[in-house]
Amino acid sequence: MRTIRIATRSSVQARTQATAVADALMAAHPDIHTELVFVDTAGDKNLDTPIHEMGGQGVFVKEVQRAVLDERADIAVHSAKDLPSETSDDLVISAFTKRRTPNDALVGCSLHQLPLGGTVATGSVRRRAQLHAVRPDLNFVELRGNIHTRLAKIPTDGALVMAVAALEIVGLTNHIAEVLDVDLAVPMVGQGCVAVESRRTDHTLNEILAVLDDAATRRAVETERAFLRELGAGCSLPIAAHVSFDDTFRAFMAEGDTVVQVSGSMENTTEHKLMGVAVAQECKRRIENGY
Repeated sequence: MRTIRIATRSSVQARTQATAVADALMAAHPDIHTELVFVDTAGDKNLDTPIHEMGGQGVFVKEVQRAVLDERADIAVHSAKDLPSETSDDLVISAFTKRRTPNDALVGCSLHQLPLGGTVATGSVRRRAQLHAVRPDLNFVELRGNIHTRLAKIPTDGALVMAVAALEIVGLTNHIAEVLDVDLAVPMVGQGCVAVESRRTDHTLNEILAVLDDAATRRAVETERAFLRELGAGCSLPIAAHVSFDDTFRAFMAEGDTVVQVSGSMENTTEHKLMGVAVAQECKRRIENGY
């Protein structure tokens, strides 16, 4: 019997995601045993600094990846939205699991129930820019912490924003006041998907992990990640990209008062990553031209 060690953060959401991966592996391969290896990341240790000030993407994954690179674990399980567009050459994303609901949601009250000048709690510059575009009267405050900590911080005069998938994973969707349409709030790249990384050279293990990979989700998330990669790791603007179940590609970018939203069909698209690149270039062009 082979034991596969799974590196993961220790939060309730991360642990539940990793356990689901472990269960799926053992169901598909009865000769496999799994164990979880818990890792604290920079994002877990520093709960006072806004994520965008800590460098954004990567703050919840680097130490988990390091556990695999150092061979303290065999695979790493992440929320795909936390992965930077470029990762170590020694690692490969061996599986994108089937996507859960990708939308954002308001907890506390719905958008039309928010009073004039109401408060929305979120640590995401993307979510702030998207909600500001439709409700410029709103005020925003920072939000950090695990799911239960965040749910305890609903502003008295407002709401907080969370990913529906995060609430689905831990069985707390009853807290949702409104699921935001993807045309209003384009989700973050990879949102709703769990990514599994492994060492590139571990070919036997990568063949085992293939059972976890969902082809439709991989195509969608690879397109979104190509969009993110084209913008570059140094891009600090509010951005989003999402390929929906009906094969519609939506992208969002904002700078100051300029808000750009691009959408188009991916139906019959053979080079899906190239579409991600092309949409990113179009967003940059519109931002530079101020429309």
